[in-house]
Amino acid sequence: MLSRVAENLYWMARYLERAEDMSRLINSTTFLLLDLPPGAGFGWDLLLQVTGETERYQTHYGELSEAHIMRFLIADRRHPGSIVSAIHQARENCRVFRNLLPGEFWERINSLHLFAQDGVESQVALDRRQRLAFLNEVISRRHGLVGLLVGSMSQNDAYQFIKIGRNIERADMTSRIVDITSAVLMPEDPGLHYTVSQSLWVGVLRAMSGLEMYRQYVEVQIRPDRVVDFLLRDRKCPRSISSSFSDMETALAYLPNSATPMETLRRTRRRLEMLQMQGLRPDLLHEYLDQIQKDLATLHHSVENTYFRFRETGIRHQQVRAMGMGAQQS
Repeated sequence: MLSRVAENLYWMARYLERAEDMSRLINSTTFLLLDLPPGAGFGWDLLLQVTGETERYQTHYGELSEAHIMRFLIADRRHPGSIVSAIHQARENCRVFRNLLPGEFWERINSLHLFAQDGVESQVALDRRQRLAFLNEVISRRHGLVGLLVGSMSQNDAYQFIKIGRNIERADMTSRIVDITSAVLMPEDPGLHYTVSQSLWVGVLRAMSGLEMYRQYVEVQIRPDRVVDFLLRDRKCPRSISSSFSDMETALAYLPNSATPMETLRRTRRRLEMLQMQGLRPDLLHEYLDQIQKDLATLHHSVENTYFRFRETGIRHQQVRAMGMGAQQS
């Protein structure tokens, strides 16, 4: 397999996961704001802070408003992290190696791309009901793509790079969703504090399709510290950070020359396992989640330098031969 093909597969998976995870993040934030009383401190601009896009947003829009922020995160083609841009980039990465994937995959990803374009034309970013329907459809169609790969694709090198890309993006966004929820300033009244806290974390679990699993494997009662631990470290939860780490470790173990990214991943995992959740203050949790995001960025660069970037031509050719599995030329 050529390194550039592996890179395209990796980024296709990341972009598809990004489109779904951004949809989940926006849905989660919408549910939070609908449930919050006037005394809770929270605003749409926090979405920009969590995604690290405040400066880019200010360049194009300036004024902070729900309509502008939603258009920026969903439909703005100038923003590479928007849902429409992510789907477009996933489609473009898929175009050059369609023959490595199941035959239906190109048709489905192209259909998702056309659906996203139509959604922009209907101005889904301006109406909450339309927006919710649009984002849920993006999530559903993206699940169909993943199901097609899991059920039809040989678990070869190509599949492992897709798996790494999908899970590194998922772990990053899970950390951001937990972070944005923990940042909410709760009302001082004890009774109202409890009610708001319950609503917040139920909304998060629903947005991540994890409410029923939490109640089945953790407890019926919603407790913030247990929910955070579930989303960070429960290996049975497919959207938890720990589960994503497990999937990436399995994928890296399959690939050759994975010692450096594997060590980076295991070091990050050890830090996650050592985290003491009991009595953890929101500000400390924020710092920890920020470190997790930095660790994931380091892991990305390690994967990139190991498999996609080589300073010497001889090293590049040696790596391509080592990866084997029938290199594809385009």
